[in-house]
Amino acid sequence: MRIRKTKLSDLDRIMRIYEGARRFMAEHGNPRQWGGNLWPPKGLIERDVAEGHSYVCENDAGETVGTFFFVCGRDVEPCYRVIRGGEWTGGDSYGVVHRIASDFSEKGIGSFCLNWAYENCKNLRIDTHGDNYVMQSLLRKLGFRRCGIIYVEQDPEPRIAFEKTKENT
Repeated sequence: MRIRKTKLSDLDRIMRIYEGARRFMAEHGNPRQWGGNLWPPKGLIERDVAEGHSYVCENDAGETVGTFFFVCGRDVEPCYRVIRGGEWTGGDSYGVVHRIASDFSEKGIGSFCLNWAYENCKNLRIDTHGDNYVMQSLLRKLGFRRCGIIYVEQDPEPRIAFEKTKENT
């Protein structure tokens, strides 16, 4: 597998991956995280591509099998400024992964994407819905630690915040 920046020509494939991810989450006890509002919207993904923060994962045959948002820098996620019931430990400079999804065609796509992001930014943060047990399990398996609760502007549901740093792995 390999990771590359998303091109606008990838957009239709990415939206199909998100459609399948919404279906998967609903079937696995997490129907609200992306389901009710058809998250993420196409316009947001187009903006991610234009800003250079959207990535795809390709399998060895060159087929797009996963996608995610990734950015690394100082204080890059405004909704992470307030964390309840815990704290971040890695400082003000960190990477963020959002909107990670795969087409489930191969085992290990999510792990590959998250490991790539961590290799590119050794302080990595991510959040997920409380009902997303599949993602929570993956994050723990990869060495992320639960830090507290955050809220995103798009949804009033709390999100569990995770972080992986050199110090906590």
